[in-house]
Amino acid sequence: MPEVSMLADDLFDSSKLDLPPAANANDNPTNPESSSLKHLCSDIYARISAFLSSDPPPDTPAEQIALLERVKRQTQTSLTVIRDALNQYSTTSLSLSYNGGKDCLVVLILYLCALSTHDPDSAPKSSDNDRDTPPTLPPSLPAVYIVPHHPFTEIDAFVRQSSEAYRLDLARYPAPMRSAFEAYLRDRPSAKAVLVGTRRTDPGAQGLSHLDRTDGGWPDFMRVQPVIDWRYAEIWTFLRHLKIPYCPLYDRGYTSLGGTTDTYPNPALRIEGEGRGDGDGGEKKEERYRPAYELEDDLKERFGRS
Repeated sequence: MPEVSMLADDLFDSSKLDLPPAANANDNPTNPESSSLKHLCSDIYARISAFLSSDPPPDTPAEQIALLERVKRQTQTSLTVIRDALNQYSTTSLSLSYNGGKDCLVVLILYLCALSTHDPDSAPKSSDNDRDTPPTLPPSLPAVYIVPHHPFTEIDAFVRQSSEAYRLDLARYPAPMRSAFEAYLRDRPSAKAVLVGTRRTDPGAQGLSHLDRTDGGWPDFMRVQPVIDWRYAEIWTFLRHLKIPYCPLYDRGYTSLGGTTDTYPNPALRIEGEGRGDGDGGEKKEERYRPAYELEDDLKERFGRS
């Protein structure tokens, strides 16, 4: 898996892609950070556009072809959801909930893709001063990381590296989710909507839609859920087909990420005959697990959580 820190210069090397022009993108040479985000968005847009217009090789199994077609439809639907949110909220009013997991990683990639063709003039201005400001992408994108109790060092490292590579202005809150969002909205009062990676198989998500305002005593904001209807296999097909680096814990059998005290490799992925009994020297054999993307049953995704 490529190093996350090499994304902008290696994985999304614009010299290797036939890039279409990004609509209304700011090309201000005095703002290298803004230009860097613009080029990153354009590269991702080109990569996703190529995926959506591609045909599978002739020898591709019919089941895999059907999966790829479902992912393409899901991608187009999710991009529409994000573009609608961008038209309703400015980039300063729209934040991303990002913890380095596979689902919010897909949302992040789709968000960057949508930004490439977004017309900032179509979104509401967050202040009167903004109305006199030329259309532009910000230097970085607002995001919030709700840090779990006892976080994995691998997750923290991936969040740090990927947030730098993808130009996130990441605020960290080591607190329960509700109080973390309360603190985030207090610290960033311009935030009115949050992109989240919730999927319908998540606890309590069965009745959600693409847009849901918080209720039940939660701090008030609009939840934008672009991948709510994605299946587990579709998430992994998207990431692997586009060669998006992901947290290395997934390659060790973890399928749903939390903290070190409540997250374990998924027993459904344990390699039979491995890790049982003692080795030749009396030491315990290390259990081995297949990677997360080999899990087939959505309902077993959280079997590694307690």
